[in-house]
Amino acid sequence: MTVLLIVLGAIIVYSVVTYLMQRKMVKALTEEEFRAGYRKAQLIDVREPDEYAAGHILGARNIPLTQLRLRMKELRKDQPIYLYCQSGLRSGRAAQMLYRKGYRDLYHLKGGFKQWTGKVKKK
Repeated sequence: MTVLLIVLGAIIVYSVVTYLMQRKMVKALTEEEFRAGYRKAQLIDVREPDEYAAGHILGARNIPLTQLRLRMKELRKDQPIYLYCQSGLRSGRAAQMLYRKGYRDLYHLKGGFKQWTGKVKKK
């Protein structure tokens, strides 16, 4: 029983620390804030290709989180990067990965694509 409590406590601490670190690395934007700046930035959809094909924000490039490590060189460090996924979890992880590699101007859509009410393109 105590081992279970220790493991549970460790998971909670890890989650809180990760959340706080993520807040320092990436700025979560409301849809309105996101819409105001994404046209002047690199807009990246980190969802899988089938999700992207089903509908994505107009002008977004698809670099899935699973391919980000290999495709990071496609992103410029001197321009803001606006990230989004379905709910906000993967874009947060993508931002952490980019931050560790020296990218600093990082933003992600709070609530993800499922909250987006703007223009959408489907393949």
